[in-house]
Amino acid sequence: MAGPFKGIRVLDMTTVVVGPYSTQMLGDMGAEVIKVEAPDGDLTRGAGPLVNPRMGPGYLQINRNKRAIALNLKTEGGAEAMRALLQETDLFVHNMRPEPLARLGFDYESVRALNPGMIYCNIWGFGRGGRYAGQAAYDDVIQGAAGLVALEGFGDQEARYVPSLIADKTTGLFAAFAMASALYHKLATGEGQEIEVPMFESMVSFTFLEHLCGESFIPSKGPPGSIRHATPLRWPYATKDGLICAMPGSDKHWRGLLSAIGREDLADSPILKGRDARREHMTEVIALLTELMRERTTAEWVKVLAEAGVPCMPISSLEDVIADEHLADVGFWHETDHASEGRLRLMKPPYTLSKSPAEIRRNPPRFGEHTRAILAEHGYDADKISQLLAEGAAIDEN
Repeated sequence: MAGPFKGIRVLDMTTVVVGPYSTQMLGDMGAEVIKVEAPDGDLTRGAGPLVNPRMGPGYLQINRNKRAIALNLKTEGGAEAMRALLQETDLFVHNMRPEPLARLGFDYESVRALNPGMIYCNIWGFGRGGRYAGQAAYDDVIQGAAGLVALEGFGDQEARYVPSLIADKTTGLFAAFAMASALYHKLATGEGQEIEVPMFESMVSFTFLEHLCGESFIPSKGPPGSIRHATPLRWPYATKDGLICAMPGSDKHWRGLLSAIGREDLADSPILKGRDARREHMTEVIALLTELMRERTTAEWVKVLAEAGVPCMPISSLEDVIADEHLADVGFWHETDHASEGRLRLMKPPYTLSKSPAEIRRNPPRFGEHTRAILAEHGYDADKISQLLAEGAAIDEN
């Protein structure tokens, strides 16, 4: 069967990562996604190594399962074409700031007047009910505001950004879940609604799950910051020839570890005897593990710990991950021939549904690739389409 969102029409006026990532997930699940771009195109089109202009690798990885139309919404012809698309859409999503969106005439009230059943999703930096409302935001800014940069600097380390677009991608996941929930509500009731997914609030929710800690209580029972995570104690262990991630957490893990290396004599140590003792003596426990890990190679430890049931993995480089045999076993990498970009490697959806699977049906579209076809589907004849293209209200670079 097709994905569960087959037949759902999504109009995606988002750019960069947070919005396109969320709509790609809807497309993976079967939705028909139309990507609407301004005349200069999505910013990610130009970043990274290129085979052809406007087809950068970042763009390719988050825009599969979409068709693309390019419109100049500052022209009357482009705005009218956008209104025609909105009238036949189930869900509209954008990540523009409120003021410019309203100036273009595509705020929620204006769109609802065109399509009362519309699900309308706002993705922006900060919730509109707070004092930061309307401020511009990028991933780095949100990482700093949500506490992630400070966490990276714990233990006298240099404060730094997480080396990943973690705020964009996490907010994209929240947005996809919110839009899927609204689609379920519409299926049950026929009602559309407005959604707000702010990056700042999303990342505070994500970050403080473990780090609210003592501030979970009123009055406070201690400072924020997870003792296990927000300390300089939590690092990969050095082995005889490299590094390893290892986490013996339970009594069973510790018994298996000590038995596997012939150190059962440590089982009754006051710092290891039970979870509470290990938590109370965390510094000493980590010092002991640090000492033990230096005695064997990474490969030896991976074998020993895996056989003992202890969670562990070697530190993988990015190249190691791409070549990982487990990912090959499960068919994680999707190779495809693109009409203009040649052979591509994309990532399949990391989840499976046995009855309505997610799948990659369309390659990432070229800029304006489907402008003519989409306009024709929405009532524009060949002469009118040619007029819009000549005026610069619509763009087709094919």
